[in-house]
Amino acid sequence: MAPALAHPTGVNFIDDQQRHVHSDASTYYGGEERFSRGRTYSASFAHGYNPKRPPVFGDEWHQRSRRMSHDEKSSAPRRFLIDVEETIRVVLEQEDTDGDFQISVTDAGPKLMALGTATSNGFKSFDVRGTYMLSNLLQELALARDHGRKRIVLDEARLTENPVDRLSRMIKHSFWNALTRRIDGEGLEIICADPKNRTGRVNPRIYVPHGEPAMAEYYRQVAKEKPHLNLDVQVLPPKPDDPVFVKSLNNKPGILALAMQEIDNGKGDKMLKGIPFVVPGARFNELYNWDSYFISLGLLVDGYVNLAKGMVDHFIFEIKHYGKILNGSRSYYLCRTQPPFLTDMALQIYNQLDRSDMDENRRWLKRAIQAAIKEYHTIWVAEPRMDPKTGLSRFRPDGLGIPPETEATHFTHVLEPYAAKHGLSVLEFSERYNDGTIHEPALDEYFLHDRAVRESGHDTTYRFEKRCANLGTIDLQALLYKYEVDIGTAIREVFDDELELDEDFALTPCPPTPESYADPSRWERSRSRMQNSEEWFKRAEWRKGIINKYCWNESKALYFDYDTVQEKQSLYESVTAFWALWAGCASEEQCWKLISQSLKKFEVLGGLVSGTEESRGKISLDRPNRQWDYPYAWPPHQIMAWVGLERYGYLEDAQRLAYRFLYMMTTAFVDFNGVVPEKFDAVKLSHLVDAEYGNQGIDFKMVPREGFGWMNAAYQVGCTYLSTGMRRAISTCTSPEVFFGQSVEAQAAHAQAYAQASNDPLGLAMDTLQLSSPVMQPAKLGSYPADSQHGKSHQ
Repeated sequence: MAPALAHPTGVNFIDDQQRHVHSDASTYYGGEERFSRGRTYSASFAHGYNPKRPPVFGDEWHQRSRRMSHDEKSSAPRRFLIDVEETIRVVLEQEDTDGDFQISVTDAGPKLMALGTATSNGFKSFDVRGTYMLSNLLQELALARDHGRKRIVLDEARLTENPVDRLSRMIKHSFWNALTRRIDGEGLEIICADPKNRTGRVNPRIYVPHGEPAMAEYYRQVAKEKPHLNLDVQVLPPKPDDPVFVKSLNNKPGILALAMQEIDNGKGDKMLKGIPFVVPGARFNELYNWDSYFISLGLLVDGYVNLAKGMVDHFIFEIKHYGKILNGSRSYYLCRTQPPFLTDMALQIYNQLDRSDMDENRRWLKRAIQAAIKEYHTIWVAEPRMDPKTGLSRFRPDGLGIPPETEATHFTHVLEPYAAKHGLSVLEFSERYNDGTIHEPALDEYFLHDRAVRESGHDTTYRFEKRCANLGTIDLQALLYKYEVDIGTAIREVFDDELELDEDFALTPCPPTPESYADPSRWERSRSRMQNSEEWFKRAEWRKGIINKYCWNESKALYFDYDTVQEKQSLYESVTAFWALWAGCASEEQCWKLISQSLKKFEVLGGLVSGTEESRGKISLDRPNRQWDYPYAWPPHQIMAWVGLERYGYLEDAQRLAYRFLYMMTTAFVDFNGVVPEKFDAVKLSHLVDAEYGNQGIDFKMVPREGFGWMNAAYQVGCTYLSTGMRRAISTCTSPEVFFGQSVEAQAAHAQAYAQASNDPLGLAMDTLQLSSPVMQPAKLGSYPADSQHGKSHQ
């Protein structure tokens, strides 16, 4: 039965606002409720008479009366007249059988509800059926409540909206805004909230970098003007990433100040205001390094160029004041960074900036490239991350003690044997180990690798366990190759092949050798000369050589990590091998072998898994699954593969992989009340995973508010790869197996048989053609990735 209406007696509720059916919630539900005098029977049930009462036959209640000839015809768009609070109550009571304030396929309700139509002032009703429509109804009611609406006239089209369009619209108009933060007087209360803080102190604390007195004074003034915040303002020392100092902050964590801009306060004076940025979401409520790159891709697709630009401004600020782009903008991240994406991020944004002031655009890009060069020389090709013997860079951050941002019990299984050895509880041992009163070299080694895993962004995986800091990973080498090409290209194309560096730091030698790294005091300084493109292209060409030497495995047709201590490849099969295609450091022959021989190892029903099941190994109670291993799929891996495949001309493969991942996202969105999670089990097509930290982004009530940062981006970027037919098929939740006509295994077997067939013209051509690695030609600025399909809006 339809929920009862409770509008004023003797009146009709009307809603004649001119608005687009699929406009955002603030537009759709904004405005006032309006009434007119009732003059027909249709308002009579407001006095207690409800003609929709189901008829009685004997002792049986029939839940749905037969349709009559005077029922409303469906030729016109249908609209429902709804009492918001009462309908929310009825929907949850009837349909939310598991009590999670969501309507999903796991709920056992009837999945059927009658709503009164607006044209009859609620007198006649129409059935709303199925999980998707009912969950959309719940979401719309929650949004109407947000805007203070007691009654609404709801277009049925908002309940039956194409799910691809609906999710994309929600990301663009709702999720990005909900994930946007600022660090200033207005934004501190939200941004300072830290779910990872387990010290028990929840009052906000902000650390301001040395050399920013105006910023420190601004926050002190905020603390005075808002005493209820109990804001603690601290100024960092000149070298804030000293490991001993950073460890001393473990019991007093806080947010790190980021870049601010001067604006007019309306009284003729200047005031500081935080530059907005987007956080990943859920427990990650700060600015992160590599999350921000993928988020920026989604922002650019959706036209939020200035928001993406602001995140680059923050990274420039971090490199200047904190020495690196931080893992995250909290005090406990001061010693470590994350995978480097700054140059590509800056160039993509530069390609989309307003062309009316190109001089200012060039000045902005210059600051970004200068910062990237400093980060490159002082972090990525400097010891300890650089291994001078091989020339490979590694994830190898400084740090002391146990990482404080983890759950309290995260390392219990590691610490228990050492605690038992010293006759202490785990808590007592942890305190003494962190204080330095107990020394355990083996444990020091363990946490060295653990910090490296966290710096890699792939925390955690058996690929890296107890060895990450020794690995020259293929993903890091590919990213640094892209840095070198991007910097050289920008210097040549934008800065007339000369770039002066403002900050003073040492320039690392190339090629690196143990001898050249023995005495850094002899290295030339950054301000001693101009930078030119030739030296950067030489660095890139040299790096391509060591990638081929140490990471490429011809017999296995795959790139692998190289262990610089054991001096051999680590044969864990990782999907990050395809980052070489994104960066452009693979030859055409290597690309062909990756796609024809290795892609099938990672491609499953829902896209690309992080690594192969064989490499992960057996899972047991003593060896639990890791979230960056098989069978999990993550947005960064998908996006990097899509772009890389398209770059080398394999657009159909990129589209197929994009279809798989977006199909998995869309079915979860349809079946689980609009959920957009952090990660998926791509084999089971499920977001209901509980590996390590669980799955972020799924804890909401009635309506999703944020999604999850890089998953939002993957959807928006992925949609640009889909043909119209693919988009329509995903909107009807057509399985990839149906759409592509066969299973992954069948496709792989077919492809292998086809490649081996003697009458295969492509196979014969590949057998006879002698391919050599071409001399690298620096890419024209903007040709990648602006020329790729997902970047077509850059033009």
